[in-house]
Amino acid sequence: MVSQPKPEGEKSPYFDLATKYKLKIDFRPFIKVEGVDVKDFRSQRINLPEQTAIIFTSKVAVDHFFRISRETRFDVPDSMKYFCISEAVALYLQKYVSYRKRKIFFARQTILELSELMKKHKTEKYLLPCTDILRDNIPVTLEEQGISFSKVILYRTVASDLSDLEDVYYDILVFFSPGGIKSLFKNFPDFKQNNTAIAAFGPTTASAVIKHDLRLDVHAPHPKAPSMVAALELFIKEQLKKK
Repeated sequence: MVSQPKPEGEKSPYFDLATKYKLKIDFRPFIKVEGVDVKDFRSQRINLPEQTAIIFTSKVAVDHFFRISRETRFDVPDSMKYFCISEAVALYLQKYVSYRKRKIFFARQTILELSELMKKHKTEKYLLPCTDILRDNIPVTLEEQGISFSKVILYRTVASDLSDLEDVYYDILVFFSPGGIKSLFKNFPDFKQNNTAIAAFGPTTASAVIKHDLRLDVHAPHPKAPSMVAALELFIKEQLKKK
């Protein structure tokens, strides 16, 4: 079981892995995103007209910033600057703004690199739209780099309803965030790992596995396995050797 949505299209490393080792892989998001309402937004006392630049760390953040702008009738000015964690997020802005006419900057997936770009625009009033479980390294890095910003929670990560899986057994459960582990125990408080292998992507997810007294069988990324699929393949090969 991979705790993410099924890949779109016919091509995916997961599909190749399933074919190569004759696996059955189910995809099911363990968490979902819900936007905060206008009342919750206003309780955070953020004045949108005062902001001159927005920090976007995901496409979801883009969607919810423009959603709350629409719901509060805030007309985003043409002068607004956008600082995006990656080119993919920057290009996604075209859904809401004219790309060529706006001032858009982007890094290559790291908040440290993005903060270096932001240092060249220190007079801007930055807003960081985020989730309630924002990774600590993002605000910490901005603070360490001397970037002044305001954080606003525009969406929350909540557990999906997995009650239909109560009697379903999987050989491997694959997680990509601490929220997925939290959802597992919210849906199944008495979950016992037994012979089920647990795979975790990233250090925070791995820490969540261990904190819940689970056995971490597969961890990515690492030098021999930069992706989750690569880590799973190594694990499968080791299991086959034991048979």
